[in-house]
Order: sequence, then structure tokens, then C-alpha cells
Amino acid sequence: MVKSLKASALGTLAGVLVVASASLAQARPDARTLTCAQVQALLEREGAATISTGANTFERYVSSTASCPGTTVARRATVATSDTPQCEVRACERRVRRRSND
Repeated sequence: MVKSLKASALGTLAGVLVVASASLAQARPDARTLTCAQVQALLEREGAATISTGANTFERYVSSTASCPGTTVARRATVATSDTPQCEVRACERRVRRRSND
């Protein structure tokens, strides 16, 4: 009986993990199927989003530096969308520190 319960619990857990991972994979928006305006609206609404840019590629885009981690800042970037080959967005990049000429 105990073995049966353990096997049932493991089976249920495995099923939940498969469904959860499939849901996560489907949750990522694909820039190739969205218009430029839709991508920009998504970023304004969410602050940041990981967006598919190709069959096996993705990038994290942001609405402002406030959505960038640590010492990174938002810089202009472009992403190809269904209606625009170079839709203007922002992506986080390392802040470039300039040395002072002492």
C-alpha cells in the first residue's frame, strides 16, 4: 500500500512538472508573430519580458533601466517583429564607466 501511494505521488508530480514546463514554454511571446506596437505595449505593461526572437533564440527586453538588474542600464536595441524588421526596444547592458583623466 505504501509503495503504491509513493508510486502514485511520483506519477502525479511528474505529470505536474510536464504540464508546468509546457506552460512555461508556451508563455514566452514570439516577436516574429507580434507587431512592433504589441511588443512595445507588452514591455510598457510588464516592465520586462523574455521574448523569442527565433526558433531557438530569445532575449530579455525592458521598458526602462528600472527593470535592469544590478549595475546594468537600458540601452536602445531592435527586434524583428511581424511588421517591422527593426522595432525599437530596450535591453539591459553593462554600464560603461569612463575613467577620469587625472
